[in-house]
Amino acid sequence: MDLRHLKAFVAVVDAGTFTDAATALGLTQASVSRSVAALEATLGTRLLQRSPRHVSLTTTGAQVLESARRVLDEVAHLQRIANQSLTELRIGYAWSALGKHTRRVQKAWAHQHAGLPLVFVQSNSPSSGLAEGLADVAVVRTALDDQRFETALLGTERRYGVVATDNPLARKRSLKLADLAKYGIAVDDRTGTTTLDLWQPGKAPAVVRNTHSVDEWLTLIAAGQAVGMTSEATASLNPRPGVAYRAVVDAPPIAVWLAWWKDQPPQHLTDLITIACDAYRV
Repeated sequence: MDLRHLKAFVAVVDAGTFTDAATALGLTQASVSRSVAALEATLGTRLLQRSPRHVSLTTTGAQVLESARRVLDEVAHLQRIANQSLTELRIGYAWSALGKHTRRVQKAWAHQHAGLPLVFVQSNSPSSGLAEGLADVAVVRTALDDQRFETALLGTERRYGVVATDNPLARKRSLKLADLAKYGIAVDDRTGTTTLDLWQPGKAPAVVRNTHSVDEWLTLIAAGQAVGMTSEATASLNPRPGVAYRAVVDAPPIAVWLAWWKDQPPQHLTDLITIACDAYRV
């Protein structure tokens, strides 16, 4: 069994198609298909049901998926331990880093720790690359229910509605949840901050479009095929022609957390938390 076979299998499940998984992994679709087929051959059972537009897990595949994630997480943990000697501190994020505070934090960090660059790494995973070993700490905007990690609250961000510029809602200075409920809404159910629980029962959008990246999400909205809701960080760092951001005045704010491995916090963690918290208070 090869780790790249497990990575391909998990990527296909997360992305929903072999094509999207190949894009996420930076490989060809044929390579991803061969890896999954090799894993199925090694295990002697089919893990995925294929169709022209989508894949789904078999009963065995669902059981293997849980173990595959655990194996990959443990390998990533080993890699993280081995990389402790690296000369940079990596901050993982799924959506928009620290928003408008990103540059302020970078400059303050550089002033205090000139010999240890602060590098932001994008990863569209629930732990923002932390579990995968891509980051030493991670910015998360949804609850990280994993006992392996510690978190610290940095601050909060307002929620913004996101609509096409030719949508009537774009003419408003601010929006309410009821305005967005009239349209189909685009969400990322892995790393996004928008769920139907934000609306009262019976008043949520009737149609939900699942997306897998900020770019896919924005492209869908710009085309007028859905509306969206996100944190003000996305509005700050992801301007897009054809897309308008408007504050949602009756939506609760989004908590922003910094997460790290409980058993091995990175060096200068306290300094980073202090700098980030100060930035959110400004």
